[in-house]
Amino acid sequence: MKKFKQHPQFSRVMHGIYDYLLIFVGAVIIAANVPLFLEPNHVVSTGVTGLGMLAYYLWGWPIGLVTLLINIPLLLAGIKWGGGLRFFTRTIFAVVVYTVAIDVLSRYLSPVAADPLLYTLFGGLLDGIGIGLVLRGRGTTGGTDIVAQLMTRYHGVPFGQVLIAINGLILLSAAAVVGIVPVLYALVVNFVSGRMVDFVQEGVGYARSALIISEAHTAVRQAIFEKLGRGVTILEARGGYTGAPRPALYVVVYRTQVTQLKNLIAEVDPNAFVVVSEAHEVLGEGFRPAVTT
Repeated sequence: MKKFKQHPQFSRVMHGIYDYLLIFVGAVIIAANVPLFLEPNHVVSTGVTGLGMLAYYLWGWPIGLVTLLINIPLLLAGIKWGGGLRFFTRTIFAVVVYTVAIDVLSRYLSPVAADPLLYTLFGGLLDGIGIGLVLRGRGTTGGTDIVAQLMTRYHGVPFGQVLIAINGLILLSAAAVVGIVPVLYALVVNFVSGRMVDFVQEGVGYARSALIISEAHTAVRQAIFEKLGRGVTILEARGGYTGAPRPALYVVVYRTQVTQLKNLIAEVDPNAFVVVSEAHEVLGEGFRPAVTT
C-alpha cells in the first residue's frame, strides 16, 4: 500500500482530487457571499456576477443564470489562450458550482443587513477567500478572473491588481443603475477581495529569506548548519567597488528563527551584511512538499 501511494500516478490523482475540492469549497463560499452580504444590501458584486445582479435589479432575472450565460464567451477565450483542456474542465466545474449555488443558497441563507462596514468587509473577505481557493485549485470562477489570469500569464501583472482595476471600472459604470453609495461600498468590497486573493494565493508569510555577505562566510555557513539545521546556498558574487569575488550565502528560515539567525551571524561576524526578506511560500526540503502537476 505504501509503495502504491508513492506511485506518481496515485500522487497526481490525489492532487487532482484536492484541487477539485478546493475549487468546490471556494465556489460555494463566493456564491454564499451574494445572498448573505451583497444582494440584500444592494451592493453590486464585482465582474460578471455584478452584471448578473444588475440584471436582477432591472428585470428580475436569476443572478446565477445570467452569470452563467455571460461566462460562455469568456470561457471560450480562456480555452484558446489560457490553458487548454485542464483550464476548461476546472473552470466549467467552478462556474457551474458557483452559479447553481447562488440560486440554491438564496433560498436558505438569511441575509445579513447590518452596519455597512460589517457587510462590506466580510463581503470582501468571503469573496477573496473563495476566489483564492479556486485559484489554488488551479481553476478560475470565469468572468473577469479569466481576463486577470491571462494578464498575469502574459504580462506578469499581479492577479489581485488586475481584478481591482477591471472590477473598479465595472462598478463605476453601475452607479447609474443602483446609485453612487452602493457602488462606493462595492469598491470597498472589491479592494478587500483583491488583497485577500493575493493573501490566500501567496500564503501568510511564514518564512523569511536572508542574503548574507561575510568575510567569515565559511564559519557562518557552518553555524547555520549546526544550530539552525537549515541548508545554505552559496552564490558567487563580486564586489561592485573592488571587483573582488566574494561568496554570498542564501538561506530560508521560519519566521520564528529570524532572531536566532541574526544573533548567530552577529556572534560569528559582527560586520556581516545581512538582508532579510519575507518569503510568502516555500516549497521543498524542510518546508512544504512541491505540488506535482
